[in-house]
Amino acid sequence: MYNILVCDDDKEIVEAIDIYLSQEGYHILKAYDGEQAVKLLKSSEEEIHLLLLDVMMPKLDGIRATLKIRENHSIPIIILSAKSEDVDKILGLNVGADDYVTKPFNPLELIARVKSQLRRYTQLGGSAKNETFKIYESGGLSMNDDLKEVTVDGEPVRLTPIEYNILRLLLKNQGRVFSIDQIYESIWNEDAIGADNTVAVHIRHIREKIEINPKEPRYLKVVWGVGYKIEKL
Repeated sequence: MYNILVCDDDKEIVEAIDIYLSQEGYHILKAYDGEQAVKLLKSSEEEIHLLLLDVMMPKLDGIRATLKIRENHSIPIIILSAKSEDVDKILGLNVGADDYVTKPFNPLELIARVKSQLRRYTQLGGSAKNETFKIYESGGLSMNDDLKEVTVDGEPVRLTPIEYNILRLLLKNQGRVFSIDQIYESIWNEDAIGADNTVAVHIRHIREKIEINPKEPRYLKVVWGVGYKIEKL
């Protein structure tokens, strides 16, 4: 059973999400501000597999809470917000969220996004079983896809599930250029409608983690007007 932490200062929304997700077999933990969410993640005896987090909350808002959580946790975070402007969506992704749902939301869409993020997270956490390790390398960048470990010059790199999956796609296909639409459709399994900003934010995060100088990347290159690739080194 997956444990999902739902955090929103509107208790009616929390209860509604509890009903939707409990019917799908998930166990729901509840918090009503960012501080409670951060404390629950630290203190809960149960492993929390995904966080649904509102943006506008007292004490600690969803953006600052995400920043704190990302210091120690790589679990999927889906931001909930009544704001629909692109700038708010990008802000959420910028601080480490994996997905964004605008309120009021369709329950079926929310459930689908939860399932999608949990599927990626469990795949990322999977361990090797009687298989030869799948290792992809380019220069000092190395990915062990069975242990789900990424290192640069021997130093471990912490990636979110989305970042890991994008890097794996590019690293497994070194030298091949993927368009933004191809990356989005491969990773999100959805039609790439307005995907430019979403992909660009995650690419920037990956560069910040694997490159010595993200402004002059050695590994993750842009091919202007075409897309992105991992350079063969």
